[in-house]
Amino acid sequence: MAFASINTSGIDAPAPMSINIPAIEEAFAAEPSLKKRVYDAISSTPQHAPLFEDIARYTTNLQVRKNALNTPVSHVQTPSDGPAAKKRKLQNGDGVGNGISSTNVKADAPLQFYMKDVSFAVPQRKKFTLEITTGQGLLRARNQTSKEVEFGVPIDRIQHILCLPVPEKTQRQFNFCVIPCFADGINAPPEGETAAESMVWTIADGPPKTAFSGNGQQLGTGGDESAEGLIRRILNENLTQTKVVRPDDREFVSAMPEPHRKTEKAYHVKAFRGSKEGYLFFLSNGILFGFKKPLVFFSFENIESISYTSVLQRTFNLNVIARPTISTGDDTMEFEFSMIDQADYAGIDTYIKRHGLQDASLAEARRAKRYNVNGAKGEEGPVGAEADTGAYEESELQKAERELEDQEDEDEEDYDPGSDGESEGSGTSSDEDEDEDGEGDEDDEDDEDEEDRDLVKEELGSEAEDIPEDEL
Repeated sequence: MAFASINTSGIDAPAPMSINIPAIEEAFAAEPSLKKRVYDAISSTPQHAPLFEDIARYTTNLQVRKNALNTPVSHVQTPSDGPAAKKRKLQNGDGVGNGISSTNVKADAPLQFYMKDVSFAVPQRKKFTLEITTGQGLLRARNQTSKEVEFGVPIDRIQHILCLPVPEKTQRQFNFCVIPCFADGINAPPEGETAAESMVWTIADGPPKTAFSGNGQQLGTGGDESAEGLIRRILNENLTQTKVVRPDDREFVSAMPEPHRKTEKAYHVKAFRGSKEGYLFFLSNGILFGFKKPLVFFSFENIESISYTSVLQRTFNLNVIARPTISTGDDTMEFEFSMIDQADYAGIDTYIKRHGLQDASLAEARRAKRYNVNGAKGEEGPVGAEADTGAYEESELQKAERELEDQEDEDEEDYDPGSDGESEGSGTSSDEDEDEDGEGDEDDEDDEDEEDRDLVKEELGSEAEDIPEDEL
């Protein structure tokens, strides 16, 4: 009877494969052996079934995320618990370090534009194929060997795009700097979320020889549009929340022209952040320090104050204090850019004043002396009271120059060449001349004292009254 009981129990037990869970079927459709092992485990321990379902859903999401970045894959299926979304959307930068979300994302979005052999500098230093997809598009970079998409960002999550001339190059080139949300070096993404990486790629000045439309038609064959202009136009057609920003003569122009192209204006200022050398660009929407990773972009709304420090005869430092857009307390960050050429001081100072950025050069924490130009804390308007215009006009750089001149004047006054300057000689004198000059000085002082005294009256007393004045 015992044997019969055991045998009956074995017959009544459900077969492992009789279980059918949609999430597991979808996740392991391409791995039948793995799916069977999962069902076997659920049969042995039914209480773990919810755990395996969660693992299956997570696996499905990872698969779709990967396929969203790569070429269309025929076996990718849409989730069975709802219709496929028609639009690509980003959930707060969710993705494996690239800012792309794949929840309900179709992987077969057609290309609108692509350009081969584009040199990237950030986040990877390599040549990729630059691609833009249609609809609410994706800007991405594809590996030209493996055909895998390395990184990208949805266009509607791009906060700033800058098109800047590459400094100190013999041939004219342009850097496109793409700064997604929470990737400016100032604003961090919310907890638990990831941000897309900034991108920088370089375009040579000339026709777009490797640019194609989504259907493979080569673009720019007419020769009336440069590669830089073509990319800028296509980006502007897709961007809704921003536009491509370029340098403007009305904002800032360096006092020094391009070193290799003397006839062209330079829009950059060379500076150091610590030991890292880079370039500052003063633009209509903020200040960029690039082009090495990580980029730092100071939007006007994030700049707390700007000050000049370590002002020397030929260089000075620029200190930028920034505050995140969503600030919960004293979470300011200070960035120091050093070794800026003094020749660019006037242009930078004009830029700061034009945009109403606070000049904190005269703050007590940054100076050892006061020159009575600090306005009361909380005053509106330019730094310092406008009523004291003359005092405010003396900048930190001008103050340092004046102090240097004053010191030189003091040194000249303290210097004694050995003559009182009244001699008509060659400017040198012997010890005898010095003694004679010294005696002469004493005689002059005695003469001045004697002029104040009536010596005749002192000697003769009342008898002096009987002597005629013409005989004295």
